[in-house]
Amino acid sequence: MAAGYLEILRARHAARLLTGTLVGRLPNATAAIAVVLFVRAEGGTYSLAGALAAVYGVANAVGQPLLGRLVDLYGQPRVQLPAAVVSALGMGVFALAGTDPVALACAAMAVAGLFTPPLEGGLRALWPSVLREEEQVHTAYAMDAVAQEIMFTVGPLLVTLCVSLWSAQAALLILSVIGVLGALSVVLSEPSRAWRSAPREAHWLGALRSPGLLALLGAFLFIGIALGSITVAGVSYADAHGGDAVYGWLMAGIGLGALCGGVVYGARRWSGAPERRLRVLVGLLAVCYVPLMLVPGPVAMTALATLAGVFLAPSIACAFVLVDRHAPAGTVTEAFSWLVTTFTVGASVGTGLAGPVVQWGGAAARGFAVPGVAGAAALVVLLATGRVLAAAGRGGVVAASSENDPNRAVEPRFSSGDRA
Repeated sequence: MAAGYLEILRARHAARLLTGTLVGRLPNATAAIAVVLFVRAEGGTYSLAGALAAVYGVANAVGQPLLGRLVDLYGQPRVQLPAAVVSALGMGVFALAGTDPVALACAAMAVAGLFTPPLEGGLRALWPSVLREEEQVHTAYAMDAVAQEIMFTVGPLLVTLCVSLWSAQAALLILSVIGVLGALSVVLSEPSRAWRSAPREAHWLGALRSPGLLALLGAFLFIGIALGSITVAGVSYADAHGGDAVYGWLMAGIGLGALCGGVVYGARRWSGAPERRLRVLVGLLAVCYVPLMLVPGPVAMTALATLAGVFLAPSIACAFVLVDRHAPAGTVTEAFSWLVTTFTVGASVGTGLAGPVVQWGGAAARGFAVPGVAGAAALVVLLATGRVLAAAGRGGVVAASSENDPNRAVEPRFSSGDRA
């Protein structure tokens, strides 16, 4: 199992790109908790903290596909690094000015979120140029999904460490600087500097003109809703079964399950159509959400949370393959960024849905019904759009054009065969 991952990491530039991307995304991964801790330290209310975090999240969801399109048009270094610097400056203004006046704090949060560089989509666009075998690229997608789980686990720990050693303000500033350094490491690498998007057809919809991509985004909107609802239902459960420590174990269980599932999934070479495999994975994901409604004791509930996470990373990794296949020529970074945005929006919707369900239902079990329903809805979308997803994506050879590629370079692509 380890041999396949080591083979990828030994490939030239691979470890640097993966590490730089993860480090560059730390400010985004830790923004919510860092903002809440900072507002609390400033004497602000939780309502204000939630509002500022929401401003950041909405701006981030808007900015990712827009910046992704600019990357496809102008290349990674000319977009990723300036965006990272502007985002860090926005977060820096927020950290230094504080929450008063509120209008300035909201504006700073909006700038920080809107200009968060699309490093995640950029990395997935680079893998085919770094790893020349199709199976290696698909393994890299799985490794990417696993690395996200590690980052979203380690990131909050780094925030709390910085706060305990220095202050919440220092945490915001330090993480912002680290994010710029990560982006700098990526854009100075040879693959990032050499990468060019394939020639693209000028169209205002960009990547969204692909029916297959729209089908995927529809399904993963519901998966995002499932994850967002679990975070709220988990709080309700923890309040009745031991407090914050129990909540931490539940969230860690989901992360551990996703980590294990992703590692095992990426270690195997899969045959057959990825569309069918994604339907199976999402179906299993939905089924594993159902036992959460049993709400047993904390130990058993943590085990169920771990089970609920097992098929998450494999589903995401398989979706990456399909995004790669269905993104119109010259829009690969934008397409991956749309997946990030859709997932983020779904999680926000899930958070908003689960709160009233728990409050009106009067039990955490009602809240845990939301992820099960959302997972089933995701499967229904995939089943209903099966023909669209099975339609052949664009191939690996594209006629040259000079619209956005003066060197007439062709974006490295694999054919849209069934192997994944």
